[in-house]
Amino acid sequence: MTARERWDQRYAGQEMVWSTEPNALFASLVRSLEPGTALDVACGEGRNGIWLAEQGWRVTAVDFSSVGVARGREIADRRNVTLDWVVANVVDLPVASYDLVAILYLHTGAAERALWLPHLIHMVAPGGTLIYIGHHPRNISEGTGGPQDPTLLPDVQQIVALLDDFRIDRAEVHTRSVHQEKGHGGGDGPAFDTVVQAYRPARTGP
Repeated sequence: MTARERWDQRYAGQEMVWSTEPNALFASLVRSLEPGTALDVACGEGRNGIWLAEQGWRVTAVDFSSVGVARGREIADRRNVTLDWVVANVVDLPVASYDLVAILYLHTGAAERALWLPHLIHMVAPGGTLIYIGHHPRNISEGTGGPQDPTLLPDVQQIVALLDDFRIDRAEVHTRSVHQEKGHGGGDGPAFDTVVQAYRPARTGP
């Protein structure tokens, strides 16, 4: 079974895989930004993209699971918001420019990541922001939930190393309680996330 088929099967269940509310840390980071165009990468059932649209962002939400995207459309319709939904692998997205590129919990092998992460970074417009949140390698030995393969989990330095022309506004290992985020593991223990927020300076001069 392919990764796409596994996620289709998971999203096809009766219950929501994730909460209908946005990731709490992501929402706190975005609230200080002026709404514009946003790319929600690996959107799943759309909780973060839908919330962005409700805040006035013009959102393109992409995921390779057609089942997840279909569920996101249904939720967005019920909440009376409009997003541009795309079923695609992120490496196949055409080059575009966004004021916000949000990458939350997209975990792939290093070879795949070396393709899609620079591709997505390139899509951050001058004056735009990149937000990356994903499980940190420390989560395997000390945390709860998430992938157990360290090659799928870049640390803060690995993300920052690709952002030479950005201003790094936040780069840290964030600790959260898993019971606050449905779908990110059971129990009440801690989880550890790589968090990077970076700003691409606007161009100056002719």
